[in-house]
Amino acid sequence: MMSTMKMSAQIATALALFLLPVLSQPALAQDPRAAFESAQNALLNKDYASAEKGFQEVLRLDPHSAAAYSNLGIVYMRTQRFDAAIRALQEAKELAPAVRAIDLNLGLAYYHKQEFAKAIPEFSQVLQSQADNYQACYLLGMSYFMEDEYQHALETLVPLASGEQDNLDFLFVEGICYGKLKREKESEKAFDQLVRLGGDTAHLHFLLGKAYLDLYINQHAITELQKSIALDPKLSFAHYNLGVAYQRLGMLQKAGKEFDQEMAITPEEPWSYENRGEVSLDLGQTDMAIKFYREALARRAQLPKTLAGLGKAYLRKGETAQSIRYLKQAIAIEPQIGSYRYQLGQAYLKAGRQAEAKEEMTIAEKLQAEAREKQALQLSGKMPSPEVPESKR
Repeated sequence: MMSTMKMSAQIATALALFLLPVLSQPALAQDPRAAFESAQNALLNKDYASAEKGFQEVLRLDPHSAAAYSNLGIVYMRTQRFDAAIRALQEAKELAPAVRAIDLNLGLAYYHKQEFAKAIPEFSQVLQSQADNYQACYLLGMSYFMEDEYQHALETLVPLASGEQDNLDFLFVEGICYGKLKREKESEKAFDQLVRLGGDTAHLHFLLGKAYLDLYINQHAITELQKSIALDPKLSFAHYNLGVAYQRLGMLQKAGKEFDQEMAITPEEPWSYENRGEVSLDLGQTDMAIKFYREALARRAQLPKTLAGLGKAYLRKGETAQSIRYLKQAIAIEPQIGSYRYQLGQAYLKAGRQAEAKEEMTIAEKLQAEAREKQALQLSGKMPSPEVPESKR
């Protein structure tokens, strides 16, 4: 759920307050022991350059030191090099698979990379042997939420609720989960507590606006997000979410302006460029759409919606080879999206590749029928909303 991933910079800030555990020193030979102690002291003193060099020296002397790999991973995490952190922590896990602190830190690295599906099994493994690990439980619940697994998120987070009633972001997540599961009373209770606690602040109005947006109550979302921006015009992701609300209601010019303003505030994020590309395409501005889509991919290479958008844009320009190339990339990432298959079928048809066009159209029809059936079941109530077990409440 990409929109939810932009919900609040404050969640990431709150999670960053958790202390990362540092593994205890192993029994090593004298030289690597001295190097390890020096590197560990540097890490504790936040001298990350010296810590990195020190742990690398330990690994030169002892390539099988799980503690050195683990603490090197922590250094990389604290210096925002998450890919390197994941590699180091995976090495540590291979050498010491029973050390749960490694799983926790590996989950954190994936979480910070917004790879929530990969973070979930790491946090789950911690809780299998440390059921009372608060940090792992909190992060697991948030990861489930980011992956739209609202039932699992509630089951994980509800046991923490009594200690989180002054946490705006927790209440936001709780309210969204209950709302998505059609449990209106619990959702209203969470949002009421959010309002009582938050006061008339930009952050509170942002959270309420985002909550309404996630529940598709778009006019309420616009009202709250406008209040948020009036109080803090440079609040991260407020303009983006307001743009999404306008875009849903077909107010494309207003949506484009909000995405433009968000780009100026968070230029490193791809989402406003992606949505700005969609708006430009809907307005018939094909070349401008391509420009924005390319800007999004420059910030994150594997964005299926952006890749599909480029495919659609090039199809409009009659450049079928380019269209097919980008649509196939989008399908490789998300093969279950019927609209991508339909667009690819159209591109094949325009390229004169009849058999391939027919195959893609058949797949598209099947996927779209399945999506309609699923939506109908949810709307008709034939699919009962799951409940949190009594023991979890």
